[in-house]
Amino acid sequence: MALEEVKVLYCGICTMPPEYCEFSGTQEKCKEWLKDNHEDVYVSLYNVEAITKGVENVALEEPGATTADGKPDRTFVKDKSAKLEAKLERENKKKMSSRVTIKRVERTKRKCVTTIYGLDVFGVDMKKAAKMFANKFACGSSVAKNNQGQDEIVVQGDFSEELNDLILANWPHVPEDNIDIVEEKKKKATPP
Repeated sequence: MALEEVKVLYCGICTMPPEYCEFSGTQEKCKEWLKDNHEDVYVSLYNVEAITKGVENVALEEPGATTADGKPDRTFVKDKSAKLEAKLERENKKKMSSRVTIKRVERTKRKCVTTIYGLDVFGVDMKKAAKMFANKFACGSSVAKNNQGQDEIVVQGDFSEELNDLILANWPHVPEDNIDIVEEKKKKATPP
């Protein structure tokens, strides 16, 4: 018994076989990719002929609808995949509107710290980033919670400009326009 090599087609959008694209959450984009790149597979999966000929036996509105030849109809977009796609779009919009703030805070006379928050929204591992900053600048760096309960990286020393360049170099998916550099001076105590 000889084994035969099987070639499997994978979707260029969700990296799943086209039969399973409906479970990826990006079904509409997968359909477009399949139609552009492998029209024969698109026709066989989504039964384009039955739809264009106007076959009356096909009920497109019902979940689990089948075509005239008994195959499942894949033109039906499931509520789950539509919701997942909408959720991904909302997350992407949130990510693009999020800000990364690099703040220089004076502690005592000549000492200051630099805090960075907002990196976690862009999928940056905060602990790894803090360790990288500590190694790069040879200083103390840690992850802490700020007053709003968000994770922030605290770097000992004034490295605001260097941190900006380092973030852009190591995480190119963080847009340069979304990075704000703020300088906060310590309020002087008034004598009684």
